[in-house]
Amino acid sequence: LTLNLLLTPIMLLLLFVYIFGDAMSAGIGDGGGADRSAYIAYVVPGLLLMTIGSTTIGTAVSVSNDMTEGIIARFRTMAIHRGSVLVGHVVGSVLQSVVSVVLVGAVAVAIGFRSTDATALEWLAAFGLLVLFALALTWIAVGMGLISPNAEAAGNNAMPLILLPLLSSAFTPVDSMPGWFQPIAEYQPFTPAIETLRGLLLGSGIGHNGWLAVGWCLGLAVLGHFWSTAKFNRDPK
Repeated sequence: LTLNLLLTPIMLLLLFVYIFGDAMSAGIGDGGGADRSAYIAYVVPGLLLMTIGSTTIGTAVSVSNDMTEGIIARFRTMAIHRGSVLVGHVVGSVLQSVVSVVLVGAVAVAIGFRSTDATALEWLAAFGLLVLFALALTWIAVGMGLISPNAEAAGNNAMPLILLPLLSSAFTPVDSMPGWFQPIAEYQPFTPAIETLRGLLLGSGIGHNGWLAVGWCLGLAVLGHFWSTAKFNRDPK
């Protein structure tokens, strides 16, 4: 499951760079024609966050498996803190997300992505944003896994975590989308996070997107934590 989820952003990266790269770069450029290297720089930040979304689907499935296969019932009879089960899932998933991002980033560098204008502080901020975003989505995925009756339902419930990046500024600017669709792309957690990560990695400005991204991450993390904890602490019927 982890391998399949990791291959999705890598396949999209190769697809959009080598198949659609020239056409997409010409479409979002300033009239200078196709520039595949510029489009690589544009698309990689979105795919890094999409990688996190893909990885957390595996978390939802894993949590659902634990809840339905009896191991949690055993844990409830033991003298352990109930929250440690969820924290273990979250820590493991965040670490897995970081490793997945590193692998996708390595593929991006291998095909031409460069971040020469970013400072060391911007690199550190970009890494912090990726970890915070992974933490937020992981808590949401844990909640989705807890409410799912089986692993298949958990995977389906968590699908928005990989579909939302497709409806964001990951592959094309928001202002190039139809007017009726722009609010959908703009007012969601992935777009400000992508714009912030893009600005940090490319050494360009991030404007108000940084605060929006951090706000979305903190809000989702708190929501997911309380949702998951309340659901998990509820005694089974």
